[in-house]
Amino acid sequence: MKQKINRSEEEWKKLLTPEQYAILREKKTEIPFTGELLRNDTLGVYSCAACGQEIFSSKNKFDSSSGWPSFYEMISSDRVELVLDDSYFMKRIEIQCSRCGSHLGHVFDDSPQPTGKRYCINSASLGFTEGSEKEEEEKNDQ
Repeated sequence: MKQKINRSEEEWKKLLTPEQYAILREKKTEIPFTGELLRNDTLGVYSCAACGQEIFSSKNKFDSSSGWPSFYEMISSDRVELVLDDSYFMKRIEIQCSRCGSHLGHVFDDSPQPTGKRYCINSASLGFTEGSEKEEEEKNDQ
């Protein structure tokens, strides 16, 4: 993991689109089935849209029919922080980028995939870099 990023909310507002700011910094949620990366099936790496830290590999993405991009595993567990979220009268586990503290989505224990985890991520909180799985693995081994 790279060095932590600390910016003022004014700095984040200048760097992010209004939608990204609402999701990443104010912990809003995009409307289901509207995200640009929901149906992306290109090989590559998904990163935090705020700071660029790589978080998910396309090889761990799956269609959960939830309306948001879903992954069953992260590139590395040190890329995120899991925080109890009891907003809206629910108990959920929020996923935050470990580098900049931005809100990415929530994790649930209802995936049929190998880990049983469903990392349900707002598309607007992600960046995507196209590349082969082999390139991803070589990059992650460094």
